[in-house]
Amino acid sequence: MSSRPSVLIMQRHLGPVTGFLESFCTVYRLWEGPPIEAQADVRAIVVAGEFALDKDLIERLPNLTHVACFTAGYDGIDVDWCHARGLTVTHAPGVNHEDVADHAVGLILAARRRIVDGDRAVKEGTWILDNRLMTPSLKNQKLGIVGLGDIGQAVAHRAAAIRMTISWWGPREKASPWPRADSLLALAKTSDVLLIACRADDTNCGMISGEIIDAIGPNGLLINVARGQLVDEDALISALQDGRLGQAALDVFLDEPTNPARWANVPNTVLTPHTGGATTEAVQGMLMLLIQNLQAVLKGSPAVTPVRA
Repeated sequence: MSSRPSVLIMQRHLGPVTGFLESFCTVYRLWEGPPIEAQADVRAIVVAGEFALDKDLIERLPNLTHVACFTAGYDGIDVDWCHARGLTVTHAPGVNHEDVADHAVGLILAARRRIVDGDRAVKEGTWILDNRLMTPSLKNQKLGIVGLGDIGQAVAHRAAAIRMTISWWGPREKASPWPRADSLLALAKTSDVLLIACRADDTNCGMISGEIIDAIGPNGLLINVARGQLVDEDALISALQDGRLGQAALDVFLDEPTNPARWANVPNTVLTPHTGGATTEAVQGMLMLLIQNLQAVLKGSPAVTPVRA
């Protein structure tokens, strides 16, 4: 076993962190091939939290001690399974929630005020002075927030500033200046805009079902900046095509990258490629926490931002 600890990066898009880690460890990249010759040296793996762990691979790493999640969300990580094997799990909380909230409000504005349609009209020369693009005001629109965590609260504060009326629902009560609906269905029925900002786990996949989507209605807008698996995507597409749902603005999808053909004939959408938290400052903050957690755990010290049991 080498005296220099080794780290295995699991997803290709995390490859750019390699240079920042090589000053204190040897770095392997899974997409270049499993490091069979160095299995005993790998002490930590670096993952993006939305991807499911390769448990078979992990069990072939006898000296693994640390699952280092680059992101704040860790819904792809079976934390109990990791803890049962003595693995420390870390993540990057409190780094990008304000940026995700900015993006969520941007999606609300883009959809409700039809900013993308306006941009297209100007560029395609279809702007006609006597046929002005009319949109509703956001003042007094009812915003329902699913999940009043860091992102949900940050969106609520921004929405209040643009004079929206705010309510929320989550499975647990919490102190809040905004009223909590009796149920998710009740929230959907009373919302002009329904924002999904909750954490995904094994219990809530598909929670935004066809029934919930129909409850938002033909004048309603669904926003998702959380995880794609929270939404029944087939039901969403069908409702948009049938006019049972007015609009959708999505930053996350069931499969990523999503197949563009899936959305080619779906009207009234604004789609972004999972960039809600992808700001320079947020990524720098996540990288800093990744390095701090890796250095601490590799030295046998407590993790800086562990995921608790």
